[in-house]
Amino acid sequence: LCMTMGVVLAAHAPHLPVWLTAVLAILLAGRWAQRRYRGGRVSWLLRLPLTVALPLVLIAHYGSLFGQEPGSALVVGMLVLKLLEAERSRDARVGVAFACFALMSALLFSQTLLPTLLVAVGLLPALATLSALEPAQSMDASWRMQAGGALRMALWAVPLALIAFLFVPRLSTPLWGAPSDGPARTGVSGSMSPGDFTQLLVDDTPAFRVSFDGPRPPRMQRYFRGPVLWRFDGRTWTTAADAHADIPARMRGPVESLQAKGGIYSYTISLQPTHRHWLFALDTPLEPPGGAHFTSARTLISHNRIKDGRNYHMRSSTLHVLQPELDATTRQRALLLPEGFDPKARALARKWRRQYNARPRAIVDAALRLFHNGGFSYTLTPPPLGRDSVDDFLFSTRQGFCEHYASAFTFLMRAAGIPARVVTGYQGGYWNPMGHYLLVRQSDAHAWSEVWIKDQGWVRVDPTAAVRPERVDVGASAAAGASREWYQSEWIQGLRNHWDIVNRWWNQAVTGFNHLRQQSLLKPFGIRKADTGALAIALAISISMLMAIGLGLALWRKPARDPVVQAMHILERRLARDGIVRTPNEGHRTYLTRAAAALPAQRERLLRLREQYLDLRYARLEAESESIRSFTRAVREFCRHRVVK
Repeated sequence: LCMTMGVVLAAHAPHLPVWLTAVLAILLAGRWAQRRYRGGRVSWLLRLPLTVALPLVLIAHYGSLFGQEPGSALVVGMLVLKLLEAERSRDARVGVAFACFALMSALLFSQTLLPTLLVAVGLLPALATLSALEPAQSMDASWRMQAGGALRMALWAVPLALIAFLFVPRLSTPLWGAPSDGPARTGVSGSMSPGDFTQLLVDDTPAFRVSFDGPRPPRMQRYFRGPVLWRFDGRTWTTAADAHADIPARMRGPVESLQAKGGIYSYTISLQPTHRHWLFALDTPLEPPGGAHFTSARTLISHNRIKDGRNYHMRSSTLHVLQPELDATTRQRALLLPEGFDPKARALARKWRRQYNARPRAIVDAALRLFHNGGFSYTLTPPPLGRDSVDDFLFSTRQGFCEHYASAFTFLMRAAGIPARVVTGYQGGYWNPMGHYLLVRQSDAHAWSEVWIKDQGWVRVDPTAAVRPERVDVGASAAAGASREWYQSEWIQGLRNHWDIVNRWWNQAVTGFNHLRQQSLLKPFGIRKADTGALAIALAISISMLMAIGLGLALWRKPARDPVVQAMHILERRLARDGIVRTPNEGHRTYLTRAAAALPAQRERLLRLREQYLDLRYARLEAESESIRSFTRAVREFCRHRVVK
């Protein structure tokens, strides 16, 4: 029972506070030691204060008991406290049922392969505990025997679970849900402030996977467009009003025109759940997929939040002209800067404008030379910035990562009179040659700029590449420099990237098996769309076939042979070679008495074997294992020696 509780605690540990995990582990270990070495009940003077303190400390930590994280913390805490009062078989059974519920709730946080396997393994000690509580269970059975029995039960249940997984009708929306405090990993969002990308750039979990129908684009063109940020308040960049899913179509701005010049790629993106509306596409997408629309800046917005993995097919052009004509309203929005912020950066931009006669290309090159030759460095741990964040970055700290450079560059362009905006998304990715897909991780999150140039439209400029070209040429891991060197080793990265093939299969075959895929499950049998009735018939047929197979195995399986009877058969064959054959109507007592009379030299040994056999077969309900082994050894020793008449 303690092992069952320990597995539940381990399954929830990744999202529990460290201090709570440590306290619950200490309570669990203390209860095990107290029960094993001292016995007796745990006093209510200890149980009552702990029970009252648990919800209070959780409210103090989370602010509420509602939500996935505080709710799971309360469940796991109450589960361990329940162990303190478990003294009877009924208490143990209630604890196991409670543990199975808590174990299942761990899948609310992650349904990837490893957490699911941990939950499956966690069922084994629960089954072993229930098996040990059965009245017919031998009390001297070792934990290995109990674990083996639990494993056999679980394996026998796998076919039935597979049938239920395939044919129990699924709902298009969950029957119930748990309130969420927000996603554990939100990915790229619709705003950007200095430091926002830090957690993403060290998070190696997959963001999405891309399968190309033909050739894949070179690394320098692997920019995946996300939210476009227009507004800057001196600290934070945010999207425009039409970049939200709940804005009616009539209130959204017109979508920027796109003139494709080449570089057309067709591909499918498998996006991980983000709990947001943003979809990502190779820069720049030609048309939106079903269930999504464009913002004015050609950012993809899903009509519904991405709560589950989503696959969508896209076509994009990497060689194009985006919005060759800029209207006055958009120009004004792309030049707007907050008053009273960053005077040094404004002065520098005005100087460039006078120096280069307001030629956009020359001003862009001047800014990139500043980043390349001005002593700037790429780091994931930059110093904090003050109120004038752009001035502090450009003229003081000169340390940062992509969002610092994109923000400062865009500010300089606007101050110099060049329309500019920030684009966030992902850049790079790892091409998996075994799975033939591009794996884009959260650590590939990136921010760059777009400037509008006459007759060229919006042109992508990546100022980070001026400081750290390997961020674009190689990837985010190389640009991170010496951070986590052991984790950046080639063999570890190769192992992680190859393991992603398994995760991808799991996502497609298991977590991605929704009601739409279930409806097409019976297509090979001529059923184009399986409704509830068809699935119910398939479920009944599958269970009937499984029962028939189980019945057949039970009827044809030979009963386990009694080791005592087997040993006696060996003894009878040995005596038969010496002419002492047991007749069909002769009992073993009479037979062994006759054999002892016929073999005077072996009389005592045969009589002992006779008494052992009669005792094991008829004197007790269930023979002990040691007594059976002793009789078997005695028979083998008798058969090894030459019988002397």
